[in-house]
Amino acid sequence: MTALDERPVAALPDDDDAAERGTLSIDHSVVRKVAQRAADEVPGTAKVERKVAGLGLGSHGAGAKVSGRDNDVDLALDLALHYPAPVRTVVGEVRERVTREVEHITSYHVRSLAVTVSALVPETRPRVR
Repeated sequence: MTALDERPVAALPDDDDAAERGTLSIDHSVVRKVAQRAADEVPGTAKVERKVAGLGLGSHGAGAKVSGRDNDVDLALDLALHYPAPVRTVVGEVRERVTREVEHITSYHVRSLAVTVSALVPETRPRVR
């Protein structure tokens, strides 16, 4: 046996140590970003041009609002879809993915999820081939 083999094995923390480690809270702004990204990754969703007072400010995907208390969150999504996407199918996939991602990444429970489709954006094809 070498000196390395004689070292004691570190003990696993017991349940009493868990209470002393503190708590973790995840801000609603993080939950909002997780929900927006998850929604934007669903095929059929679209980014739209953002304009204020006639000025183009770039494109953006889904918008999200988060409310709730403790580990329960309520989400409201506003998104655009490509036309002619099957609205029910895409929205169903958005609900599934957003719920799964928010619950997986944050460990919060999605109590409700409201989806508003605010625009249908036609697929643009290049003019020159």
